[in-house]
Amino acid sequence: MRSGFLRFRPLAALSFFAASCLSANANITINPTFDSSITNDPNAATIEAGIDQAISRFESSIENPISVSIDFQEVSSGLGASSTILNQIPYSQYRSDLANNQILSANDMTALASLPMTSTNPVNGNANVLLTVANLRALEGGTPSGFDSTISLNTSVMNLSRTGAQNPNFFDLQAVASHEIDQALGIGGSGSMIGNASLGFPTGPVGSMDLFRYSGNGVRSYTTSTSATAYFSIDGGKTNLTNFNQAGGGSDYGDWLGGSTPQVQDAFGTPGVNINLGVNELTALDVVGYNLVAVPEPGSGALLVGGLIAIGILRCRRKVSEQGVWALR
Repeated sequence: MRSGFLRFRPLAALSFFAASCLSANANITINPTFDSSITNDPNAATIEAGIDQAISRFESSIENPISVSIDFQEVSSGLGASSTILNQIPYSQYRSDLANNQILSANDMTALASLPMTSTNPVNGNANVLLTVANLRALEGGTPSGFDSTISLNTSVMNLSRTGAQNPNFFDLQAVASHEIDQALGIGGSGSMIGNASLGFPTGPVGSMDLFRYSGNGVRSYTTSTSATAYFSIDGGKTNLTNFNQAGGGSDYGDWLGGSTPQVQDAFGTPGVNINLGVNELTALDVVGYNLVAVPEPGSGALLVGGLIAIGILRCRRKVSEQGVWALR
């Protein structure tokens, strides 16, 4: 499941407008727009309901009172992909935001201890990091100006609903949608700049997840080598929470490697399995700048997310009559 980059622009260039469809509570609101490729599908209602169910898990888990705007479309190849707007900011600003602009959980304090208070990032010495606009908005506020991300789904190879007959060779729509929403928020593929030569790898700005990529205790990992081992750790490499994907070949280095227990953010989907957000995805969202309703304990192995919000939740939607051209990678 590849993530692409629609464009990135300095924060100062963003023009924000008042959100028109914010929820009444203090949690995140993810506003989906469904492209005509979905609304004209005979299974449109089922597809939209599955995406809404995935969104509900994020909205019941993330406590930042921000709005995120995502355009969903269907494609006829691959499995899932996302094109997301990025912002470049100084590493020192990002670390300060993490320390001062969020409610610090135990995970946050552990993660901050592994991030030095320096003018350059500790991964490759560049002065900057690249964040999704949603991630930066969680820390610094603001509202969307256009779409934060476009998510593409090949629904022809997916089980569109978790009820009724299931094709064991198809992939779970909710799991794939959650994988790509993660990347729009800033973890998974879009959280790593490894493999993105156009964005300056290996000496350019790093992604938020690159700050938590290790090969050993105190040893950071930032390489495209397929023989390298890299894992997600928030305590300076002491604890391996889950391995990062290092397969290359067009797959995302910011995703998990995968193993005996499938996870939402695995680089390669698992057919015939229904997967919800788990402890590693929620831990990652926590330490890159989101406040969680219930903070997971890393290593607990608990698959969590609070009860689903009613699928009938009202959302701002509009139909897109013409499908834009997106360079998905």
